[in-house]
Parts: sequence; structure tokens; C-alpha cells
Amino acid sequence: MDTSSKENIQLFCKSSVQPVGRPSFKAKYSSSEKQQCCSELKLFLGALSFVFFAKALAEGYLKSTITQIERRFEISSSLVGAIDGSFEIGNLLIITFVSYFGARLHRPKIIGAGCLLMGVGTLLIAMPQFFMEQYRYERHSLPSNSTLSTSPCLLEEDSQLPVSEESQSQKNNECKVDSSSSMWVYVFLGNLLRGIGETPVQPLGIAYLDDFASEDNAAFYIGCVQTFAIIGPIFGFLLGSFCANLYVDIGFVNLDHITITPKDPQWVGAWWLGYLIAGTVSLLAAVPFWYLPKSLPRPQNKEDSNSSSEKSKFIMGDGTITQTPLGEKAKIMEMARDFLPSLKNIFGNPVYFLYLCASTIQFNSLFGMVTYKPKYIEQQYGQSSAKANFVIGVINIPAVALGIFSGGIVMKKFRVSMCGAAKLYLGSSILGYLLFLSLFALGCENSDVAGLTISYQGTKPVSYHERALFSDCNARCKCSETKWEPMCGANGITYASACLAGCQTSTRNGTTTIFYNCTCVKITASRSENSSGLVGRCQKDNGCPKMFLYFLVLSVITSYTLSLGGIPGYILLLRCIKPQLKSFALGIYTLAIRVLGIPAPVYFGVLIDTSCLKWGFKKCGSRGSCRLYDSNAFRHIYLGLTMILGTISIFLSTALLFSLKKKCVSKHRSFRTNKEKTKVSIKIRKENGPASDYWLQPNYWPGKETQL
Repeated sequence: MDTSSKENIQLFCKSSVQPVGRPSFKAKYSSSEKQQCCSELKLFLGALSFVFFAKALAEGYLKSTITQIERRFEISSSLVGAIDGSFEIGNLLIITFVSYFGARLHRPKIIGAGCLLMGVGTLLIAMPQFFMEQYRYERHSLPSNSTLSTSPCLLEEDSQLPVSEESQSQKNNECKVDSSSSMWVYVFLGNLLRGIGETPVQPLGIAYLDDFASEDNAAFYIGCVQTFAIIGPIFGFLLGSFCANLYVDIGFVNLDHITITPKDPQWVGAWWLGYLIAGTVSLLAAVPFWYLPKSLPRPQNKEDSNSSSEKSKFIMGDGTITQTPLGEKAKIMEMARDFLPSLKNIFGNPVYFLYLCASTIQFNSLFGMVTYKPKYIEQQYGQSSAKANFVIGVINIPAVALGIFSGGIVMKKFRVSMCGAAKLYLGSSILGYLLFLSLFALGCENSDVAGLTISYQGTKPVSYHERALFSDCNARCKCSETKWEPMCGANGITYASACLAGCQTSTRNGTTTIFYNCTCVKITASRSENSSGLVGRCQKDNGCPKMFLYFLVLSVITSYTLSLGGIPGYILLLRCIKPQLKSFALGIYTLAIRVLGIPAPVYFGVLIDTSCLKWGFKKCGSRGSCRLYDSNAFRHIYLGLTMILGTISIFLSTALLFSLKKKCVSKHRSFRTNKEKTKVSIKIRKENGPASDYWLQPNYWPGKETQL
């Protein structure tokens, strides 16, 4: 081709793209478009990070109020676990359709609508507080600053006298009110609605970022979002710690008349207050998404990849790539026909399937562990609910955030391959669960509770069949076996009530009630010079605070190690599937995590309930929440179940790594074979011409040359 012909062709190509004589218009337009795209992508990144913060804030606060809700509504741990699992049920209802069909619609607006539902659901959780009666706790009542000497035994005897028809009628009315006030259902429904609203946030938001961010920045952006998702629980647990120190009916009662403190096992904090705050934050998070575009111009490396046979068909850019027949105007039935083939394609990918199974088991372990961690700290180490939430929020959650952020930095800086990501994911799991195993040795023994953990003589532990709250020392007192009004004797032993301790007199000064002449305390006179006691449980032995410190340090290291593999695993999930199935695969992944994660808090709660030593009872005699747990049994159930699930997850992650290595080796061999064939083809072309490379075609085999 001569020089003049080449110049004519170049001139024709330029004239078809832009008017001749205005060469600077395209460059100027591209620069402004790029800046606008970058700013809008960063705006979306900021908005999505805030949404992840908002939903994590509500989730963290819910975890911090588990024990408060359990005491306020007098329900068991298994039922609290079901309430916690209602969030996953909400996800289950619509996540498949949102992740599949939502990818073809206006994703930012769908996320904004989900934020509104999250806010409304979170506010609904707090509503029972405004319709329920005031909280009533079991307490030996005396007038404030009373110096009168009253006997708990005589008070109990008086309570056993025949009651009048008026008092019996009042008790029946209380039973009717008690049986009709299952207000925990509103907490269940609010959490369910919150789960429905959260559904589009993760699959559509992460896929939107991965679509319009460059490959170098995608992992870093996702790491930033996930870091904000971990910062949210920090504020959630801190908010839970603050609200736990406030009395549940603050603003409705005179706090001067409250005779218990936050350290008392019957204390219930203002659990509802944090939900009002978290709900408002979720509503504010919805605002930016209504002003973001449906799509953004893709970066150059993404445009080049989209020109291949794996061009995205589900996620379109407005005018940036060629529209496929399944464009945004496609009918619902046409999209539905692709649903089952897409589902088959996803589950036919062994890497995706193994990662899905490993993640599901691991998240079961983590869901159960996180849900009951505040309760574990309270029961195992004798800490208050406020302090348990505080240390989790200030110490434990930041370690998780740092681990996730570190994983994103490692992926970006070292450009880790898929096999490397799988190794990092597996290595962090193995090391994390090995560290977690050492927590078995960092437990505290049971508190000395007369009749439940030790005998009234204080000489030996009691077995399950020997447990009895009645003894010779309190035989003359007609005490109630169902009441839990713990009293700490001067001998260091806790009694279920002052009556069961055989106390003869009592006085009150402010919020402090002192009991004297307790016959059961006198039995251990050699260990105590007096026979008095104070309201509340005795503190655990002196070695327990040191064990609690060791537990915190090891828990922080374990949390950081486990979370270090979070981003590598997520990037592995994104890269092992076809681009056009990205949103759908993320939705299926989230669906599986939610569906199979629902039972985790429930069966954790059921097994934890088996370690209960003393149950509380409602007004009409039905069983309420647990008052005292067996520390040793609680520790073995809580840590053992977490370790079993973690071990299964490690085996599945190992199978994932072998499957991925096998796939990488196969692709490497195929690449080398094609490279060698190309070299041979070039050599033959030089000798015999282009037609001589027919034998390199896939239909060729020896003896068939004459047919080709």
C-alpha cells in the first residue's frame, strides 16, 4: 500500500470520529469525563462506606444488647439466637432476585431504597419500650435510708399466708398481662425488615465498585469499604456500653428509687436507646445514592477485557460499551430464562463452590462466637455488660478492622495472584484457630454459690443430683426456690437470696442493703468473724482478673489473624467467576452465608442453655432467662463448637487450594502448548506459506489431511 493511500485511510478514520478542524475537542472532553467519573466513583465509595458503617453499627449494637434483651423480655438464649437470626431470614427472602435482576437496574437507587428499609426496621426494634410496662426486678424491698430491722425469713413467711380475693384477682390480672406481652416479636420483625433492607448493599455495591474501578484499585477500594464495615461495630459496642450503664426506664421513672446497679445480674440497661440512634444513621445513609448515576465510564483495562468473549452482559454502562440483546429494556421473562443456566454455571465452578462451603462453615463459627461473646465475658470472667461491650468495641473490633485493611494493602502492594490469595486465606485460618485453641486454658472456675456449685458447708463442689437450695440452716425460713435475689456473705459465698442464707435482720442505706445474723453464713464461722452479707453476687477469685487480661490479649491477636484473610478470600471470589456473573455470584454467596448462618446463633444458644444452673421465672410461673451458668460447661461448649466449625472450614479451604493449583497448572500447560504451536506455525509459514498451518486447527488428526 502506497503512502497516499495510507494518508487517505487515516483521514477518513479521523473524520468518522470527530469533525475535521477540531482535534482538541475529544481530548478536552475525555479529560473532563475522566475527572467526573473519578469524582463520582469516589462519591459512591464514600457513600457505600458510610452505608457499611451504618449497617455494621446496628449489627454491632444488636450483639451488645443480647443479654439486655434476654433479661428484659425474660426469654432463653435460644430464642434470643432466633431473634438475631431473623436478619438472615430477611436477606434470604429477596437476595437472589435483588442480586440477579438488580444488576440490570439502577443499582445506586436500589441501595438507597434498602437503606430506608434498614432505618425503619432498626427504629421498629426500639418500639416495645414505649408500649411495655416498667421493668420490675426481684429485690428484697426496704424503705430508703431505713434503719428498721426486718427479717427476710418473716417476710417470706408472710408471703406464704393465705391471700385475699383482691390480691388473688390482682395476680391473675398480672398473669394475663404477662401472657399477652410477647413484645419481643416486634424486635424479631424489626430485625427481619432490617435484613431485607440490607440485601442489595453488598452484592450490588461491591460489584459496582469492581466494575468501574481499575484492577489495581479494586482490591484497595473493597478493603476500605470492609474496613468501615468493621469500624461500625466499634461504635456499636461502645454505644452498647454507654446505654448499658443507663437504666432501662430512664426518663420514665425516678432513678433515686432504683436499688440495683449495673453490676447486678438483674440490671437491664437502656437497650432501646441505641436503636433510635442507629436507625437515624441508616436513614441518613440513603440520601447520596439517589443522586448517583446508574453507571460510569469503565477504565481502559476493563474496556479491553470486555471486548473478549466474557464481555459483561448483566452490568451495562450507558454508552460506554456495546449493548447486547439482553439490554436494560429486556423483558422479565427473557431475563428469567437465563436464571437457571447462570446458576448452573456458577455452581459448576469448583473453586467458587469450595470457597462458598468453606466460608459458610467459617461464618457459622464466627456468627455464633460474636453473638455470645459479651455473654461469655460476663459469665466467665464476672464482668458487667457495659464493660464487656466496651472492651469488645475498643480492643477486639479494631484488631479485626486492622486485619481486613492489612489484607487489602498486601493484595495491592504485592499484586498477589489467585493461588497466593488462596494460600493467604488458608494460612490465616490455620494460625487463627490454633491461637483460638489456647483460650480453653484461660477460663475461670465457677463462683461459689451455695446449693448450686458448692455445698452450704462450703467444703466440696456439688454434683447435678446433689444440687439443692434448701439446707438445715434455712429450714425454718419459708423461702421461694424460684427467686434469684443474690446475696454475698461475709464468707465469700453467694446465696440465691437472703432468705436462703437464713438472714434474721436487714437494713438499707441508699442503694446498699446489709443483712445480719445469717444462719447459713455462720456455718463457715472459721472463715468469717461475722455472719452478715450484702446485696449482689460475690466477685470471682483474685486470679480471674489476670485470666481476663490474658484472654483479651490473645483474643486481639486471634481476631487480627483470622481477619487478615478476609480480603484475599473476597478477591478470590471475584476473580474465579466470569465477569457477567459477578453480581449474581456475589448474591448467591451472600444468600448461602445468610441462609446457612441463620441456625448458628440458635444452636449455639440451645447448647449454651444446657449449662444453666439457675433459671429465672416469670410472674405466672413460666421459665424466664438464665440467672447463673456453669462456667466450665459454658466455656467448653462455646469454644469447642467454634473450634469444630473452624476445623471443618480449614479442610475445605485446603481442598480449595489444591483445586485452584490444579487449574493453574492446567492453564500454564495450555499456555505453553499454544506458545510452542505458534512458534512452529511461524516457522512453517516462512517455508510454505500461511495455508500450511492447517494442522494446528482443533479438527486435525493424522491421516485426515486430504479431508481438510
